[in-house]
Amino acid sequence: MGGIRGARGARGAIGAIGAIGAIVANCSGAPTPADKTDIAPVNDSAIAPTRDNGIAPTNGQLAPTSAIHFDSARAWKDLEAQVAFGPRPAGSAALQKTRDYILGELKKAGIETRQQIFIAKTPLGETSMANLIATIPGRRPERIAIASHYDTKLFRDIRFVGASDGASSTAALLELARGLKTRQNEFTIELIFFDGEEAVVEWGRNNDNTYGSRYYVDAARKAGTLKDLRTLVLLDMIGDKDLLIRRDSASTPWLVDAVWAAAARIGHRGVFSNELTAVDDDHMPFIMAGVPAVDIIDLDYPAWHTAADTLDNVSARSLQIVGDVVLAALPDIEARLR
Repeated sequence: MGGIRGARGARGAIGAIGAIGAIVANCSGAPTPADKTDIAPVNDSAIAPTRDNGIAPTNGQLAPTSAIHFDSARAWKDLEAQVAFGPRPAGSAALQKTRDYILGELKKAGIETRQQIFIAKTPLGETSMANLIATIPGRRPERIAIASHYDTKLFRDIRFVGASDGASSTAALLELARGLKTRQNEFTIELIFFDGEEAVVEWGRNNDNTYGSRYYVDAARKAGTLKDLRTLVLLDMIGDKDLLIRRDSASTPWLVDAVWAAAARIGHRGVFSNELTAVDDDHMPFIMAGVPAVDIIDLDYPAWHTAADTLDNVSARSLQIVGDVVLAALPDIEARLR
């Protein structure tokens, strides 16, 4: 995770919500990040879709997810495997190994996956990047996307392996994919592993961030498929041993409510706090494009972007909590989108 609006202060601090105004204002005329991606396709494939249709909250149940067991021990092995590859910035050999690992695990699970390859123009020059898009067909062709970034921040002066920032959410997404493959889903489920979320140099300058998510949205617009992507659930930095996830004020309110209600229902009200924060992350290109989205992220992680973001500071229990909450929320999200 590279860009947070507001300080990463002690527990209880609230992000600088006022900064959202400058970003959301882009929805009314000014170019959005997805409009000026500075990224070119190399081997693009059909992209998935979304729009908010203003459906009122419901508690209707579709296919239950209670039978799906989120195996945090298996997810932990996925996390360890990524960390073992070392630093994984966009364009690196280590990230290619990570990409191969993800593709291999999805293949074992019997999930069709495609690579969305593109060239990103970064402050350090052109870099080849690749989003991974895995699809689990549902009763309906419209899609619900669950996503994570799998790259790590580039540092020259420290060895940054991103146990929480990159590896934790990617591990959870892989385990969610395994579980959801066994369910009869109402909507088609799309699992997106974004490349290039992290800034190559500095997050706030020259659009140096969220390369993969911006490319995805831009390509979906051009392909005419964005209208079919119904919502995005983004996971980021969910491995913190001392897990605390606040409501992101830029996320879609009804979707935040659905996730937080599910967390309370299964006993995780203390982890999913009602305090507000403000986050600039891979969900923002979707928000700006009119796609309902929620960012599930722990902003209060002392090891963020330091050499201490290692296995010692993350836990399988945190992966379990987030995995269980996403599964608990999914039927209600589906019900609201019907």
